[in-house]
Amino acid sequence: MLVHPVAALPGLPDHLEYSLDTLDDDGTLFALRSASDPGVRLFVVRPGVFFADYTPKVDAETRRAIGLGEGDEPLLLVVVHPGDSTTPTTANLLAPVVVNLTTGAATQVVLDDSQWPLRAPLG
Repeated sequence: MLVHPVAALPGLPDHLEYSLDTLDDDGTLFALRSASDPGVRLFVVRPGVFFADYTPKVDAETRRAIGLGEGDEPLLLVVVHPGDSTTPTTANLLAPVVVNLTTGAATQVVLDDSQWPLRAPLG
């Protein structure tokens, strides 16, 4: 699937189109790869698999920006920061990537609800 952010993702101003590639059989782990430079990628996951209580509200402005209708459900993905031997792998629950599954329009939004951590341990 091609993903087109309506605004550049933070830290990636020169990358405006991405492929969303599944990396597992379950459709949980994905690579969001820049179309212009495939070496630029983010690992993202469907958060519900790891965080059952993760139910952020996508505001009306965000829904309009990516062209979601009233009954349309977006694909929510969270960016994963791989860990190493001294730090755990974490997920950014504060700023999910919201994708319109029909058009591929997307945006990363910082949630107003500060209950969600920037670095939630994954696992």
